[in-house]
Amino acid sequence: MIKLKVIALLITLYAVPLFAQDQRIVRLVAVAEQTSGDKFTVITKSKKGVVIYAVTKPTKQMLAAIDKGLKDLFAISKKFKFRNKTKHKDYVVFIAKPDRLTDSDGNYIPNFSIPVRQYAGTDYDKGGFMYAAGIVLGYDPCAFIIAENEKKLEQVSEVVRFEGEHLVLFHNDRKRYDETADHSRGGGHPILK
Repeated sequence: MIKLKVIALLITLYAVPLFAQDQRIVRLVAVAEQTSGDKFTVITKSKKGVVIYAVTKPTKQMLAAIDKGLKDLFAISKKFKFRNKTKHKDYVVFIAKPDRLTDSDGNYIPNFSIPVRQYAGTDYDKGGFMYAAGIVLGYDPCAFIIAENEKKLEQVSEVVRFEGEHLVLFHNDRKRYDETADHSRGGGHPILK
């Protein structure tokens, strides 16, 4: 009888955190789908351990670009002695369909159209909406959404690094995070130089 109680306790100790993690992921997927209007039917991991949710299966090159963006972020984070959330396995990246493929000058830059909110009246305001290359979705786990981009993978690495900056700052320097989280107050990326 004692063995059964110990086994039941061990199952509870391991199952509850797994259930909580699953619930966070379920909520995160719902937020990503609401934000992008997409269904994320592909689930995979990058070589470095980033969990990826995508609309279509990402190429090896796309996954490598995501890993590189985080690697670049973690390298600059060391300069500031940031240690929290500086591992690839800490991150979940959603890859969604872009709302447009080029910017107003015709440059290839896949991104999303989102409500303008606090950016109303700024240079970002395009008539009640704005374009974003990436959007932070959650802090535990660290998650953001980026647009599919198979032509210019250096842009993917850059967007991953930049969205990751907000998350690294959130977990390591809350004051600086508060100062830079909202670009409508000025400033852009890179934040960590």
